[in-house]
Amino acid sequence: MQFPSPVSLQWIAEFINAKLVGNTNEPATGINEIHKVEKGDLVFVDHPKYYNKCLNSDASFIIINKETDVPEGKALLIVENPFDAYCKIVTHFRPFEPANKMISDSAVIGEGSFIYPNAFIGNHVIIGKNTIIHPNVTIMDHCIIGDHVVIQAGTVIGSNAFYYNTKKDRELWYKKMPDCGRVIIEDFAEIGAGCTIDRGVSHDTIIGRGCKLDNMIHIGHDTVLGKNCLLAAQVGIAGVVTVEDGVTLWGQVGVSKTLTIGENAVIYGQSGVGSDVAGGKTYLGSPILEAKEKSRELVWVKRIPELWEKVMGK
Repeated sequence: MQFPSPVSLQWIAEFINAKLVGNTNEPATGINEIHKVEKGDLVFVDHPKYYNKCLNSDASFIIINKETDVPEGKALLIVENPFDAYCKIVTHFRPFEPANKMISDSAVIGEGSFIYPNAFIGNHVIIGKNTIIHPNVTIMDHCIIGDHVVIQAGTVIGSNAFYYNTKKDRELWYKKMPDCGRVIIEDFAEIGAGCTIDRGVSHDTIIGRGCKLDNMIHIGHDTVLGKNCLLAAQVGIAGVVTVEDGVTLWGQVGVSKTLTIGENAVIYGQSGVGSDVAGGKTYLGSPILEAKEKSRELVWVKRIPELWEKVMGK
């Protein structure tokens, strides 16, 4: 999330009761979690496993619970509980804003767009020109919908990210991170019925220009679909996945988190994607292999009883 305007580190340090060290002159321009940080961002870290990753990331300012050397040009905000500090900042800049009507007064709807009855359009939503929103669609706060987009009935855009801070030394293991990201659906995309697209935790979930999504598809937080991707029914994609341009995912494909599917890859139905996939190839199976290799493997699997009989017969 980008702040409305740059925020001084001195103000942030006072707000979260932090000790401030390092380059304290530059202001923070936004706040992001580690997967999406950019220069000028605040990020938090509260586990030794991730200290180095966070300190050496693109983030300029790190909320941390350890006194340590400050990387050149960066600043540390040292607090006892970085997660609580992060939540306090996010909640301040993106507070809960109730809605009391089906289409918020702060929503902007472009010329030629049509909103069917019973669709909900939240606060600060932007909808472009010549877009059609079907009945019972929900578009939550701050989401951006482009021009010539179609969203079919019952779809939810911008639901909360499924993302938790986990510690098993407390009574409640899972504490939800307040999300301040958005969903951006670019021009000429079509979203089927009954889909769910989660907002980013602190950045954006993006459905690229010209993408076509069938019914009953789930897209996790901070996932980015490139241009002209085709997703068949019941595809499920976890968080922070990059799907490059022209990818085809057939029905019931499952994609694990924080990986990349390369440009123009094709993945056949009911396959499971658990690691990065090179572009320009066709895949099958769970875990996936190139389709030709997987097909040969299945032929040999079918021959196991015959081979076993020959071995045992001897």
